[in-house]
Amino acid sequence: MKTILIALSIGCLAGVLAGLCGVGGGIVMVPAFTFLLGMDQKAAVATSMAVIAPTALLAISKFAGAGLVHWQIAVPVMIGSILTTYFATDWLKDLSNQTLTKIFAIAMISIGVLMLFRKDG
Repeated sequence: MKTILIALSIGCLAGVLAGLCGVGGGIVMVPAFTFLLGMDQKAAVATSMAVIAPTALLAISKFAGAGLVHWQIAVPVMIGSILTTYFATDWLKDLSNQTLTKIFAIAMISIGVLMLFRKDG
């Protein structure tokens, strides 16, 4: 029961941040799955992706209904993401959890620093 309550809490936090900031899977769920639920990095990434798919579909429908989606940008990004995710999921299987965790940490820190110091933010 405790695990279910922790998972529900992680989902609620991820949902709020997904709706407000467009983040949730990588920034909230992956670290929470590893720290709070004891998953290894690979399982945390895979589980996060399973959760993000239905979450994203719901968000897309609401944001598109409000006219907020820039489809001329979204479609090419979708194509690029789908093509590269196909290969990246195979790379994940070959990487150690330690290497994957380091890649994840470097990406989060780098993006955070760039966003913190951007001029128009």
